[in-house]
Amino acid sequence: MGYVFNFQDARSYQQWVEDPRNQVEVVQENRLLLDMLQPLRGESVLEIGCGTGSTLMPLIERGLGVTGIDPSPYMLDLAIKQVGNRAELYRGFAEELPFDDNSFNHSCFMTTLEFVADPVKAVKEACRVTKDRVFIGVLNRFAIRGIHLRVAGIFNQSIFNRAKFYGIWELKRMVRSIAGPVPLTWRTVNQLPAVCGSFTQNLEEFKFVQRCPFGAFAGMVFSLVPRFRTRPLALRYRRKQSTDAVPG
Repeated sequence: MGYVFNFQDARSYQQWVEDPRNQVEVVQENRLLLDMLQPLRGESVLEIGCGTGSTLMPLIERGLGVTGIDPSPYMLDLAIKQVGNRAELYRGFAEELPFDDNSFNHSCFMTTLEFVADPVKAVKEACRVTKDRVFIGVLNRFAIRGIHLRVAGIFNQSIFNRAKFYGIWELKRMVRSIAGPVPLTWRTVNQLPAVCGSFTQNLEEFKFVQRCPFGAFAGMVFSLVPRFRTRPLALRYRRKQSTDAVPG
């Protein structure tokens, strides 16, 4: 079991999301998810570690069948207030998803792997319950913001003291070790602080800018390739009935 957000954590996170100064970052991250995952209207998607539901709403507005799961009852209480009955919500852990194989078209992690106890098992579980594509979004350990959060955690207590930050190449090795040589791509957003103005926000939309490996939020999507196991076909032998007459 990883770190489960308590009541104060959930409230602080919700306040951060609702702060107008942070809206640009939230929008950019959700836009990256939808742009890379490319779900079709009517498809199903599971958000693993759905938190307060800030990512569930863009998925719902896309016309998807949305399911969220999170280990924190305090986060789920806030999520229910936001999405109502427009999404199915469950309490559970990323390493032990309570769903059957191939239950969803897509699944996603949005700043979730940082807090799970066994990220490899969590990604394996996502691959198990997903048919098409998996998206992983993390705080980039090589971004200026990621470095700042880790350094600040030395002097001040915060949830990021309990977080494990990831780099793109580390994520890539993890995915390859679990899913094999599957089609995979990555991008980053929030290269510069939102206070830099609308020019930098528009610049973030360009794909070549998103290929910079130092954005504060890194997204990776990979397609699952079906694996078939074969075995020799065993033909049951039956003795051929003879129709020849026996000479007398």
